Amino acid sequence: MSQRQPPKLRAGMVLSRTLRIRLAMAMQNRTVPNQQPMPLRSLPLLRISLLLALPLLLNGCFGGNLRPLPGLNQRLAQLGASHNPQLSGRWLALIAGRQGRQQVQLLDLERGLPVPLPGLNRADSQPISVAMDQQGERLVVVRQRDDRTELVLHRRSLMASEAIPIEPAGVPRQVSLSADGRLLALEVSRGGLWQLDLLELP
Repeated sequence: MSQRQPPKLRAGMVLSRTLRIRLAMAMQNRTVPNQQPMPLRSLPLLRISLLLALPLLLNGCFGGNLRPLPGLNQRLAQLGASHNPQLSGRWLALIAGRQGRQQVQLLDLERGLPVPLPGLNRADSQPISVAMDQQGERLVVVRQRDDRTELVLHRRSLMASEAIPIEPAGVPRQVSLSADGRLLALEVSRGGLWQLDLLELP
């Protein structure tokens, strides 16, 4: 004699049968009750609407306020070929020069004028990377001098530079300095591998 199946199983069988009906109807491109599929004719219109709205969305994100600064850009162009810009507070540090002779340059953005750096640039050295603190007081420079690459800390108020030892020994390339000028991140090559060192400056 057959036994009646528990209610849970019966409910599960009904649910499975309903799902099979819905899947079969979807495969036949028929409308499932209580659902309104999007007409295929509206899809191209939707894509066109999105494309037309994209410039407005981008303009809203940037606020339409992106504009060049002619005065400062002209001052930068006068420095010659430049690279490695570093912004911090009111200061812009970069490496610039003409005819292969490059130097570290510091620009006061509020006044729009270059700031002298006595004691930093040398005739026998070529800067590679520069970093600066928020006060524009400390500058850290990676530079090529003779046949070696060295890391230098320059204090602008003292008009003096000093070499920073790298331990274990390696070849520095890129530098980054914290806003307070106390923590230095250095990219250095050792044994053919590029590594990152963090140094705490006094």
